[in-house]
Amino acid sequence: MRQMDSYSAPPRPHIPFSGPERLQLDAWLDFYRATLLGKCDGLDETQLKTRPVATSTMSLLGLVRHLTFVEQVWFESCFAGRDVVSYYKTESDRERDFTDLDGDEVDEVFARYDRACALSRELALGHDLDEMCSRPRGNRDVDLRWIYIHLIEEYARHCGHADLFRELIDGTTGY
Repeated sequence: MRQMDSYSAPPRPHIPFSGPERLQLDAWLDFYRATLLGKCDGLDETQLKTRPVATSTMSLLGLVRHLTFVEQVWFESCFAGRDVVSYYKTESDRERDFTDLDGDEVDEVFARYDRACALSRELALGHDLDEMCSRPRGNRDVDLRWIYIHLIEEYARHCGHADLFRELIDGTTGY
């Protein structure tokens, strides 16, 4: 496997202080997407795969892989009703996004994440927030607004993990 030098994240978008609900939801979700990537900025492959909390399987790279799956499940599968092939999870290992970090090139993990986020944006574009999902997930028939709010919550929680991981890896705080 080729060792990457370090990951370079895009800048975080501006969050408007007022405006329509959809503008706010899109901005906050993109802000958290960029925050996750910012926590990976400047780290090499070894650091991205580091599990800094001894009792946890989570790592920064694992978080990127996990949130790729989250994007796929909620926007592509639930909202759009498409069949999704998970890049990382298997029936026998539902935690594989965190546990098997050596199966893919790190650059490809970030490329898959970028593609999943772009597809999520595309699938939501032009749809009303009250529009119901095409395929309920876990007996939950939710609307697009709920998906946005759930993903913002999911990202906020995992960005908190990423804050701690980054500080434990190299002492970097803030972003």
